[in-house]
Amino acid sequence: MKYKCLVLDHDDTVVNSTATIHYPCFLEYLKLTRPGAEGNYTLESYLSKNFDPGVEHLFLTELGMSEEEFSLEQKYWSEYVKSHIPESYAGMKEIIEKFKSKGGIVAVASHSYVKYIERDYRENGLPLPEEIYGWDLPRDKRKPSPFALLDLMEKYSLLGKDILVVDDLKPGYDMAKAAGADFAAAGWAYDVPEIEESMRNSTATYLKSVKELYTLLFDE
Repeated sequence: MKYKCLVLDHDDTVVNSTATIHYPCFLEYLKLTRPGAEGNYTLESYLSKNFDPGVEHLFLTELGMSEEEFSLEQKYWSEYVKSHIPESYAGMKEIIEKFKSKGGIVAVASHSYVKYIERDYRENGLPLPEEIYGWDLPRDKRKPSPFALLDLMEKYSLLGKDILVVDDLKPGYDMAKAAGADFAAAGWAYDVPEIEESMRNSTATYLKSVKELYTLLFDE
C-alpha cells in the first residue's frame, strides 16, 4: 500500500451526521438561546461556516456566545447525540477492514467526542481504530492543530508521507499540511459548491465517492 496510516475524520466522512443530527441540534439550541436566529441558517450555510472559519468561530464570534454559553452548547449537543446514531457510508467498512488486514494503522481525528466515535463504529459494525483524537483534547491540540499526526508519527515511527488524512472540511486539510501528510478531500456527504471549489483549489485529491477512496488506497 502507498500509505501506512489512514487518518479519517468522522462526521460526513465515515458517518452521515451533519444533515441528520448536528444541524437539527444546532437549530434546536438556537431556538432556546437565540430565538429567531435559527432562521438565518440553512443546512448549506451551516456547512459552509463549519468549513471555514469553523464551529468555534460560529458560536463564539458570529453568534457572540460566551465561553460559558459555548460550554453549555457542547453539553446540549452531547445529550442530543446520545439518542441519535448516524449511519456509516456504504463502502467504509470494507475500506477500514482491508486497510487494517494489510497491516495499516487506522486513526480518527475528529471534532466529535471519543465515546460517540467509538459508539458509532460499534453500532455500524466498523473495526475500531487504533487511535482516536477527538473533542476531548485541549483546544490547542484539536484540529487544525497537527498534534494528532505528530503523535501518530512518534508512536508508530511514521513519516508525513506515510499518512493519508481524509476529511470533508478545511481543518483536516490544515492539519495535514502542517504535519507534511497527504490529504484527500471527502466530497461524498453533501453538495455545497463553495466548499467543493475551495477544497479542489487546495488539494489535488478530491474524492466524490467512497469508491474513489478505495481506488486511491489499494493499488489493484
